[in-house]
Amino acid sequence: MNLQNTAEGETILNTILLQAGSGVFSASNTTILIIIVLLLLLMTAITAGAETAYFSLTAKDINYLKTKDQQSSRQAVNLLENPKMLLATILVANNFINIAIIVTTNVLLKQLLPSGLSTTTAFLIQIVAVTFLLVLFGEVLPKVYATQNNMRMALFAAPVLQILTSIFKPVSKMLVSSTSYIEEKIGTRNPSNISSEDFEHAIELTVGHTATREEVNIFKGILKFGNITVRQIMRTRLDVSGIPYDLSFRQVQLQAVEMGYSRMPVYKESLDKVAGIIHTKDLLPYSELDEFEWHTLLRPAYFIHEGKLIEDLLKEFQQKRIHFAVVVDEFGGTSGIVTLEDIMEEIIGDIKDEFDEEDLHFKKIDDHNFIIEGKTLTNDVCRLIGEPSDTFDMVRGESDSLAGLILEISGKFPAVNETVSYEQFDFTVLQIERMRIQRVKLTINEIDED
Repeated sequence: MNLQNTAEGETILNTILLQAGSGVFSASNTTILIIIVLLLLLMTAITAGAETAYFSLTAKDINYLKTKDQQSSRQAVNLLENPKMLLATILVANNFINIAIIVTTNVLLKQLLPSGLSTTTAFLIQIVAVTFLLVLFGEVLPKVYATQNNMRMALFAAPVLQILTSIFKPVSKMLVSSTSYIEEKIGTRNPSNISSEDFEHAIELTVGHTATREEVNIFKGILKFGNITVRQIMRTRLDVSGIPYDLSFRQVQLQAVEMGYSRMPVYKESLDKVAGIIHTKDLLPYSELDEFEWHTLLRPAYFIHEGKLIEDLLKEFQQKRIHFAVVVDEFGGTSGIVTLEDIMEEIIGDIKDEFDEEDLHFKKIDDHNFIIEGKTLTNDVCRLIGEPSDTFDMVRGESDSLAGLILEISGKFPAVNETVSYEQFDFTVLQIERMRIQRVKLTINEIDED
């Protein structure tokens, strides 16, 4: 009898252990499925938000990303270089993730729902649950957030999209190729895509007969104003005059008088270490003193990147009530300076005062011959000779000045009196100092109609 009771007890105990083990295994599976669903919802939120964020970025936002030295910024810029590939990757990845969410959620609900439910009821519950999750976490929340924080969302999603691009590259490439083929066969050109040259021509037709040449140039300057960067208008480092930090007050006064500028950068050791800006008017109350701690008059320097748009810089000048900024390159070194006057000249043309030496900058011999300084910016050269600002875009490369343009065309350093030609333009080097092209004669030849 005891043996029989013992055997029955062991059977009951084994049954209990098996049931408990099955429950633990089921609970473990449920937990894993919940974690998978949450991760998939996060992925679909990232892709959906990224679609809204990336394709709502303006040209200013993209230019801002290019000025940042963060890995996510570089990844975002790389993705935006091929927008069709980016969109295809987002759509393909989003569809794959949504399908995975549907399958995983169905398996999870089968374990969570009571076994006594009818097939129709269970099916309806699954549809409602999956639709709710996809709409809320895959559409509404991420897109609302991306609309209000497109830059932050773009940077956050950049590493994820970079990985997804590598994974889905074959499928995305096939989609892009197929859509390009369809566009070639049945697509039509959007008539609203009007180039800047068309706008300039329209300005000539509409106001050219009633406005003066200066007024027409102002209209054109306004048109191009939003696409000009600081690097295109700044005064380069070699042409910047600064004051060393360790000079005495009397030396500072003499140097300020000699330079003749109202604002000057003060540097330690070199221009790469600008300590502040000194205003000449701040020195006037102490002009009778021989000794004075002039460093207390220094104002904080305002630093900007050379790729910044001058339209944005103008707004910052207005908000901060400053007229002077130090331009730095990607390595943090000083590239040059830019002033409010430089910005305004892009619209209204050159501003001359009694201290400007016009002959050293630009001299018109006749309608076809000009003497121009080598450091003159290419945009200014085009404006001075009455040519479109993009006349030399095909050959200017990375150069911004007339001297750099000549080096790009020639491919070597020219000698004095050597002529370099491009289309109907002849550039004759007149003066070279310390391996810098100082003065150039520009000749515009007659175009042969034949």
